[in-house]
Amino acid sequence: MILEYDLQFFAKDGPGGEKTEEPTSKKLADARKEGQVAKSKEVTSAFELLAFFILLSFWIEYMGTFFVGNMYDVYSRIPEYIKLYDGFIPERTISTLFVSAMLRILVTMAPFLAVGFLVAFVTNVIQVKWQPTLKPLQPRFNKLNPINGFKRFFSINSLVELVKSILKIGLIAYVVYSYLKDNMPPLFLFYDMSLNQGLLQVGQLVVSLGMRISLFYMIIALADYIYQKVKFKKDMKMTKQEVKDEYKNQEGDPQIKSKQRQRMQEASRRRMMQQLPQADVVITNPTHYAVAIKYDPELYDAPYVVAKGADYLAQKIKETAKANRIEIVENKPLARMLYANVDIGSVVPPELYQAVAEVLAFVYHLQGKV
Repeated sequence: MILEYDLQFFAKDGPGGEKTEEPTSKKLADARKEGQVAKSKEVTSAFELLAFFILLSFWIEYMGTFFVGNMYDVYSRIPEYIKLYDGFIPERTISTLFVSAMLRILVTMAPFLAVGFLVAFVTNVIQVKWQPTLKPLQPRFNKLNPINGFKRFFSINSLVELVKSILKIGLIAYVVYSYLKDNMPPLFLFYDMSLNQGLLQVGQLVVSLGMRISLFYMIIALADYIYQKVKFKKDMKMTKQEVKDEYKNQEGDPQIKSKQRQRMQEASRRRMMQQLPQADVVITNPTHYAVAIKYDPELYDAPYVVAKGADYLAQKIKETAKANRIEIVENKPLARMLYANVDIGSVVPPELYQAVAEVLAFVYHLQGKV
């Protein structure tokens, strides 16, 4: 029994061999349309975190005053409602009071939401430029395949994400521990402070700690950005076969293009041979080249080439010329010059006027036209 097998099965990266070729512009453009770009989510998170704590450092005093005032306003109304409704506050009134308080809190938090959106937008545009696509949002049923999910779970990417998570947790824990260790004494004085003083002290502690975490987080973000760039470049590399296939798809199969050129050449030859009987003379090498010349003063001021050919085609031109009683004149230098320098349908260049005119005069004399 004979077993058939494909050697490409044993290639490192599947059919086509190892991915050693740089990605083409088309592959990069197609990947971008699919939402595949070299982008680090950690960069966006790091800048969002830094922007949050920078804004918080300017906004925290107002926020503390607002939240205290908001809570005072809510709880100060409760006794009024108890008296108004004889000890039982309706559910609708409680809901209205709660919604009013939440709306005021939302207005206070609005700058953080706006800054977060702006920072996320800017960092993403800087990383991958502006070209929105909805392809990543489209459902992909292959992601529901448990086998593919199992492979992704134990992939290199999963391992990298696990390492990043451990680094982030460890970094944050270290920053928090080292900062609180040096700033622990003021925390024991909270019992001796007023509410506003305590809130201010906590706010300053949170902002200082958050700024340190953000700056250290930038290190992870930078490392992840470099990793994503390198990984994307590696993922986009192509095998030699992929490059060939893409070239075929864009430029067409070379064999098909060769056949098309051959058909076009055959059609051009047929037209040339159909016009050949109109020639006045055929100038030959005599075995390698044949050039048919026609002079029609109503068309051109100078003689022009009706047909030309080499070797086999030259023999066909001479046979057709004999069949149509067209004079054949042997002139080796002139035949070579005309074949090499004048296209079919083009007039003879001025430097060859004299030589062609002598041939035509000779032919016209033989035909009794002169």
